[in-house]
Amino acid sequence: MQLDFGYAEYYSMKEFITVGEIINTHGIKGELKVYPLTDDLKRFNLLKLVYIDGISKKVLQCKLQSNRVIIRIEGVNSIEEALHYKGKYLEVPRADAVKLKKGSYFIADIIGCSVVDEEGVFYGKVGDVLHTHSNDVYWIKGKNELLIPAIKDVVLNIDIEKQEIVIKPVKTWM
Repeated sequence: MQLDFGYAEYYSMKEFITVGEIINTHGIKGELKVYPLTDDLKRFNLLKLVYIDGISKKVLQCKLQSNRVIIRIEGVNSIEEALHYKGKYLEVPRADAVKLKKGSYFIADIIGCSVVDEEGVFYGKVGDVLHTHSNDVYWIKGKNELLIPAIKDVVLNIDIEKQEIVIKPVKTWM
């Protein structure tokens, strides 16, 4: 069984959750093409306000494509203005983030967690979460780098408050 994660960026318990990356412009009227960093593309239809570089921007329009989002934000009315936002991230306050079901976590809260096995062996900290077709994989950075499949057969417990992930000993599943 696969663990379920909400996509977001970087370190634990951030005040803001990243929901998308502006990857390009769209058209000539200042629209922005966004690569979603969330499991549910439809969440963009609910956005009224986003933060870019810590500055709030009102969302004027949102169109969903197959795996991309096209948005218009207040104050961006031309392709030239839109180009300034390429490569930037859309964030929402944690309080406005989608509510996750039990057993689901924001990736932002996973990154930075210490990884230990049930025997107490410390492997390192989660440096990144890689997305594969079948399940996510934790990239552990420590004395040795290690890739850990984020599946219930390997990951025994995630405690975001303690910033700790407990796994089965590596020798038992490798």
